[in-house]
Amino acid sequence: MISEPGRPGAMRYVLFDVDGTLIDAVDNQRLVWRTWAERYGLDPDEVYRVALRTRPMETFAQVAPDQDPRECLAALHELEDEDVRVGSYSAFNGASELLNALESGAWALVTSNYEHRVRGRFARTGLPVPKVVVDAAAVTEGKPSPVPYLQAAALLGARPEDCLVIEDAPSGVLSGLSAGMTVWGVNTPAAVDGVHRHFRSLREAVRDILAFASEVHPGRPEGSVPVQ
Repeated sequence: MISEPGRPGAMRYVLFDVDGTLIDAVDNQRLVWRTWAERYGLDPDEVYRVALRTRPMETFAQVAPDQDPRECLAALHELEDEDVRVGSYSAFNGASELLNALESGAWALVTSNYEHRVRGRFARTGLPVPKVVVDAAAVTEGKPSPVPYLQAAALLGARPEDCLVIEDAPSGVLSGLSAGMTVWGVNTPAAVDGVHRHFRSLREAVRDILAFASEVHPGRPEGSVPVQ
């Protein structure tokens, strides 16, 4: 991972989304939102449909405009924390092999969730936690803004053009692209718009992700965006 003496090269870094990319939490998210919706007498299917494409405060504004959004958020956080303690979920096939093979300091997690939940889930599924975790509390702008991925790169000491983003959701893909990074999509039957490469599963991507991370390449012109 370290440039050879005298070689004008650069390290490679991998930045991972978490839910839907490393951790299979779809059923958990659906159950949390269902329980939340029922608590407020709302249609769970409609609430979940909105929640899939908006951040929580935006979801509350659409589905429960007459409720105090701070109370709504507190109730949601309570349910999510409970899910971390007792919910049933797993890491995607290939996640453990991949993360354990990456060099310390060469990868990070970039999540719209909170770090304590990520650590709880990773502990229960046996996944290692990197030195850099950029969570919802660490940034003023979440995905699809480029801010979360740019902050992760800065904390790693990496240039955006030397980073590979692994995502499953349109907002995360747009975030990585806007940051000027290479973006690969995983765990979706069809490619999300904009990804440079698409893999139907994380397992299928493991070898290529490790190959990207292990390669030391010559520096690119400033402003260029690598296409894989």
